[in-house]
Amino acid sequence: MSKNKKPEVWKRQRVEKGPHLEILQARFDWLKHPKSQKEMKRLVLEANDWVNIVATTPGNEIVVVRQYRFGNEKITTEIPGGMVDHGEDSKAAAIRELKEETGYTSANWVYLGSVEPNPAIMNNVCHSWHAKDAVQTGEMSPDEGEDIIVATLTIDEIRHEIQTGSFRHSLALLALTKVFDLWNGSTFSSDHHT
Repeated sequence: MSKNKKPEVWKRQRVEKGPHLEILQARFDWLKHPKSQKEMKRLVLEANDWVNIVATTPGNEIVVVRQYRFGNEKITTEIPGGMVDHGEDSKAAAIRELKEETGYTSANWVYLGSVEPNPAIMNNVCHSWHAKDAVQTGEMSPDEGEDIIVATLTIDEIRHEIQTGSFRHSLALLALTKVFDLWNGSTFSSDHHT
């Protein structure tokens, strides 16, 4: 094993369009294995970039949203977030999503970085922003497919939600760790696995 050795890039031979899945576009790439030269079909899910917002109030509480999630069929606690629209930068999307989902705004934004949600099959990135001193300045205006409850929680309440399994969104947890120490003194129940 060598630290400096890198895998070779696979050569795309052709692309086959797959089904449009509302917020995702499936694509099938035919790639040539760099060593065996064998051609293989691989799925790629094309998606807009995403944003997550760690919004903290002047009292250092964290703005969260509670909503039903279709994928895991559960009510979840998360931080605000959503899709970056075509032609929109991630900060503009973060400002828009925070206002739409919560009615909160902020004049003090700090970029926390980006990650690739699942580079094995997806082509997008998830940006994280910290909205400091966020205040509720208006009504929320969620998208048609959203039914959101907004709350503010202390860091200890967030830790409790994590420990009980109510807050499990990996990208949201990652964004929170850029602002808060979530794990200090935390123990986790093992009964939340399947």
